[in-house]
Amino acid sequence: MENSLFIILIFVFFFAYYTLNKKISHLENEISELRKKATKNAQLTEIKEERIDPEVKFTLSEDIQEVQPIKQQPPVSKETPPQKDWIAPIFDFLKQNILTIIGIFTLVLGIGYFVKYAIDKNWIGETSRAGIGFLIGGGIMLTAHFLRKNYAVFSSIITGGGIAILYFTTTIAFREYHLFTQNLAFIITCIITLISILLSYYYKSETLIIFSLFGGFLAPLMISTGQSNYPFLFTYIMVLNIGMLTIAFLKHWKSVGWIAFIFTNIYLFYWAVEKPEILSIYFYIIAYIIFYAFALQSYIKKNVLSTYDILMLVLINFSSIIGIVYIFNELEYEPVIIFPIIFALINSLLLLKEYNKKDFGISYSVFTGITVSLVTIAFALQFKTHLITTVWAIEATLLLFIWKKTSLNIFKLCFYVLFPLVIVTQMVTWAEYYTAKNLNIVFNPVFLTSSVTVITTLANLILLKKLPETQKQDNSFFEYTFKILSFGVIYVALLLEIIYHISEKPWSFIFSIGLLFSVYYLFIILLFRKKLDINKDFETGLIYIFLFLLMLNVSFSASGIVTSILVKKIDINFYAVHLLYWIPFIYTLWKILPESDFFKKEIAYWFVSITLITVISCELYHLYILANTSDILTVWKFEKHFSILYLPIIWAVLASIFIYLGLKKNISELNKVGFALLGLMILKLYAYDVWQMDNVSRIIAFIILGVILLLSSFMFQRLKNIIKNLVDKKDETIENDNPEMQ
Repeated sequence: MENSLFIILIFVFFFAYYTLNKKISHLENEISELRKKATKNAQLTEIKEERIDPEVKFTLSEDIQEVQPIKQQPPVSKETPPQKDWIAPIFDFLKQNILTIIGIFTLVLGIGYFVKYAIDKNWIGETSRAGIGFLIGGGIMLTAHFLRKNYAVFSSIITGGGIAILYFTTTIAFREYHLFTQNLAFIITCIITLISILLSYYYKSETLIIFSLFGGFLAPLMISTGQSNYPFLFTYIMVLNIGMLTIAFLKHWKSVGWIAFIFTNIYLFYWAVEKPEILSIYFYIIAYIIFYAFALQSYIKKNVLSTYDILMLVLINFSSIIGIVYIFNELEYEPVIIFPIIFALINSLLLLKEYNKKDFGISYSVFTGITVSLVTIAFALQFKTHLITTVWAIEATLLLFIWKKTSLNIFKLCFYVLFPLVIVTQMVTWAEYYTAKNLNIVFNPVFLTSSVTVITTLANLILLKKLPETQKQDNSFFEYTFKILSFGVIYVALLLEIIYHISEKPWSFIFSIGLLFSVYYLFIILLFRKKLDINKDFETGLIYIFLFLLMLNVSFSASGIVTSILVKKIDINFYAVHLLYWIPFIYTLWKILPESDFFKKEIAYWFVSITLITVISCELYHLYILANTSDILTVWKFEKHFSILYLPIIWAVLASIFIYLGLKKNISELNKVGFALLGLMILKLYAYDVWQMDNVSRIIAFIILGVILLLSSFMFQRLKNIIKNLVDKKDETIENDNPEMQ
């Protein structure tokens, strides 16, 4: 019953297929007739248009009624071809052929399940199973061969499915059934790859050669037994690459080279990491030559570097450097700079060629950037910097430089992908500070690596600064984020080096030096804010952080220093070093803040005032303690005396200054700050201080504060009268100048 139903279903399927095929053939004939008619109409239109000179257009002048010919300007040639959207063709291909791809995949699965069912039922033996697989794969390829004329893409996908069946059949026959030796299985996969390449070339199908390429590079994994025979493997891969390079030159299929490049580098890196040996360097050199030639094929033929050619040049140079130098370091060979210098010389020859032609276009910039980058890497590696961090940092800058020269967004995208990786590898490098012992000051591998990252980061900031305004607006978010990350990387790199070399000092010393460095670092950024092209919002944020660090420095850091001085852990002279923060603080108040937009918001006056109050109060307190005691046990006594007697006086003086400046400069927020501080001082005085004093101190405090308040009041009244007289005089002058107002 089941067999009869199966036969009926097959009959119905073939009948439906025959009917549908007949209708499709009829539609194809109608489409062919319509195309012939359209072609004939187009030819008639061209014959009519040939009578008119396409190079001449006519305009009629309004003043002079005469015909004036205007020649069309020839199109301007560009060195770099317009950037194409490579994603759209892929989606178009998938939309048009998704059913075919799913269909061939489903067919392969169906055949696989059928073979499994036959095996479970013991219908066929192991040899027969392999034979069926080869026959089905060959049959599918033969069917695709007859369909190639009218259905090229469909035929290529079907052929790819047949090739996949042949590869997997060989793999299963070798691994599961042990029908072949490894050498024979490898020969069979090579034959399959060769046939697929020849068919790709014969059919002129890029789709088919991509299938072939994947199969060719995955074949060694399919027949692997777990025992590594790298010389044999890479001989096969390099022969495969040479074949692919030949196809790429003949057919201009760039996808072939990129797939081969990715697979080759994965294999090479795996070999270099698992078993570094001198032989692998030879294969790196061969790969470099092959893919360098692939990247230059358009340059050799047309003297043009396309977008992806430039990207390939960058990647092949830097990936080869990473692999070869890693092997040199692992085997402890010297000098490690030999191959960066050799690659730099190769690129400099092309640079010299462009220079001799006096052609300073994109090709000249690319070869210049690569050459300079390789020389920089050579010098950095000579000082024992970390390989990956150094190469990626320089490569990121090179990508940004090429983006600047070509305006091709792919290099910007690559830069924004690579720069975070540079930060990650730099963080791994910084982790060595925690385990390293007795590193030299500055001239140690960790800081020299950080120096490369710092220098390249500064170069990146300069390159981004010189972008046109239109590009800056288009990339404002990325530029803002990048600047924050860049300043952060530079800050951490310098700070960690400083902390490492003072790590044996007391924590108060380390904390103070760290804060002092942070204050000066922000001050330098604010000082050169215009040259660094820092916008107003970013500048305002930096000022807030700067002021907050100052308060943190005098309230916590300075207290720790005083305590360490009193317990004899730090020399008292170090306090003078701590006071160096006054230089950037005074300059910022005097010069930077008035020139910025910091005071546009009212809260800024409060923040600056609180900072000034905190700094002055804390420093006077610390100086008072250091001047009056050298014993940690008596500090509390002097601390209480200062808080009760001197702090209200300091606050009263500062409040008077704020109110005076507020009246003089007509800044109401300063008046509010002054009166708020005065109120706080009076509240503290009457609520707490007065009850802690002895009679003598109480009398002195009240007299001094009373005198200060009276003098302040007199000064305010006098200033108020001066301002009133000035206003009255101004009004009188206006009335005299305008008699009509009298």
